Amino acid sequence: MNTIAIIRNSAAKSSRRLLFASSTTSSSHRTLLTAANHFRIPSANTFLSLPFSRQLGFVIKPNWDSDFSIPVRVACSSNVRNFSTSVENRVNENNFERIYVQGGVNLKPRVVERVDEEEKSVNVGVVEKAKIEESEAEREAWRLLKGAVVSYCGNPVGTVAANDPGDKTPLNYDQVFIRDFVPSALAFLLRGESEVVKNFLLHTLQLQSWEKTVDCYSPGQGLMPASFKVRMVALDGDNLEEVLDPDFGESAIGRVAPVDSGLWWIILLRAYGKLTGDYSLQERVDVQTGLKMILNLCLTDGFDMFPSLLVTDGSCMIDRRMGIHGHPLEIQALFYSALRCSREMLATNEGSSNLIRAINNRLSALSFHIREYYWVDMKKINEIYRYKTEEYSMDATNKFNIYPEQIPLWLMDWIPEEGGYLIGNLQPAHMDFRFFTLGNLWSIVSSLGTPRQNEAILNLIEAKWDDLVGHMPLKICYPALDNEEWRIITGSDPKNTPWSYHNGGSWPTLLWQFTLACIKMGRIELANKAVALAEKRLPLDSWPEYYDTRTGKFIGKQSRLYQTWTISGFLTSKMLLKKPEMASMLFWEEDYELLEICVCALNKSGRRKCSRGAARSQILV
Repeated sequence: MNTIAIIRNSAAKSSRRLLFASSTTSSSHRTLLTAANHFRIPSANTFLSLPFSRQLGFVIKPNWDSDFSIPVRVACSSNVRNFSTSVENRVNENNFERIYVQGGVNLKPRVVERVDEEEKSVNVGVVEKAKIEESEAEREAWRLLKGAVVSYCGNPVGTVAANDPGDKTPLNYDQVFIRDFVPSALAFLLRGESEVVKNFLLHTLQLQSWEKTVDCYSPGQGLMPASFKVRMVALDGDNLEEVLDPDFGESAIGRVAPVDSGLWWIILLRAYGKLTGDYSLQERVDVQTGLKMILNLCLTDGFDMFPSLLVTDGSCMIDRRMGIHGHPLEIQALFYSALRCSREMLATNEGSSNLIRAINNRLSALSFHIREYYWVDMKKINEIYRYKTEEYSMDATNKFNIYPEQIPLWLMDWIPEEGGYLIGNLQPAHMDFRFFTLGNLWSIVSSLGTPRQNEAILNLIEAKWDDLVGHMPLKICYPALDNEEWRIITGSDPKNTPWSYHNGGSWPTLLWQFTLACIKMGRIELANKAVALAEKRLPLDSWPEYYDTRTGKFIGKQSRLYQTWTISGFLTSKMLLKKPEMASMLFWEEDYELLEICVCALNKSGRRKCSRGAARSQILV
């Protein structure tokens, strides 16, 4: 047995698990430090993941005898190729942490494949690195984006949220956020640069199994971190180690778990394969396991009667209290997209058959639920206006007991004749009629909405251009909460004042999703108009995070400058407009097979007929 013991002072003991990598010449290996009294060993299904097998020169494929297991992950080095790891639990030893490196324990390598030192470059598929003329704004944006790249052990692993040299108090804007990195990843992939994206996907996968605890309570396995930061830590003597320090919500405002992180990770994993042609990444055992962990967390049975995900306030891009707790559209659209991605990427075998069946059933139920109950246009609003309430019946029209008085006065005059949208939230006796841009755009991209609904959403944006775009695309939501509503719903949040930040602020990062939706629906002229508007202002305003006022005229009062996803969102939009054929790899068309799946079994119970068959004919029009 080869045993490495690392003893640390109890005062410096951390409850986190950190991924360590040496930055000194005297220690060239990476070490996984684990708080021994918090770590549990999985059963015999434990396996070793080696995400940096390229550096090692070999790949280990472990046995995989079960459908689901918890991975023990370690980073690799040049002298660890003959070892596997096992971490021993020391419940009563609180003053030190130990690592046991044992040959052959808990690992039975089945296949060892040699990888050439000069590995062939990843097949970039249809991505071409043809030089296309770039504007001055694009050249500046690329310079800034590359300057925001974060390295870990000499390898790029992501981009910081903001990189303003004049900001002396960056808070957590110097971290790599999963949701923020998505437009950066797409920009790099569309340019044919995939290394940073692959590293990001693998490192965040490693962090997935890190310990995450708030007040002695741990959330379910499979949760992805909201962000991570590369830190330098002194271990012993003068040796400094690089560590990846994840945040699962323990440090976030309100201590809210990032529900959308895992969903964005799945979406990005699919995009990586589509844009590079390298599907080997998603086929890896550790990646397949991480994917299953996220899906099991999302598909866990609960008390809810709806197929939509139930979440708390602040669990997505709107990460402060804004009255979106319940079943917000943004989460449902990302959830639907992640399920469709997973349906494509999951390895089909006996062990995954139940999970694939659950995905199909959930997709079918979720699409029907959103299309039928979240959609509003002039006709639907008039129907709600005439609702009868307190209906106790299996055949009730007003299934959620919505009171007509909930229809806000602004909506009656605002909704156009030819447009419509998906409302922000639906719960018993409550409809949030605010227009949330990300949720509606991603419903178009993922085909969560019907073709007719998707077209109507863009019609509404075009008709209400001054309200939703104004001087800077695009409003995160409309309208803003004000007066008593603002005080009650936000708790008098000084950052979310009316027409600022999440409360009706304008966010340029939404531009890439708008561009993608427009290309899908054949409305490129709308995307060109919005991109041209942003290109005039963003470089002059130093690429702000968001804009304030009703029309987005002023830079946000607390907006960070040189915000990375503002920069990358602009670049991704420009590249998609130059290569619109690439957009087809990032969106989904209508899946008619899903419309044929019905799992309610009402036709067998005899209690009543399923409403899906009757609704299908009008949904597909």
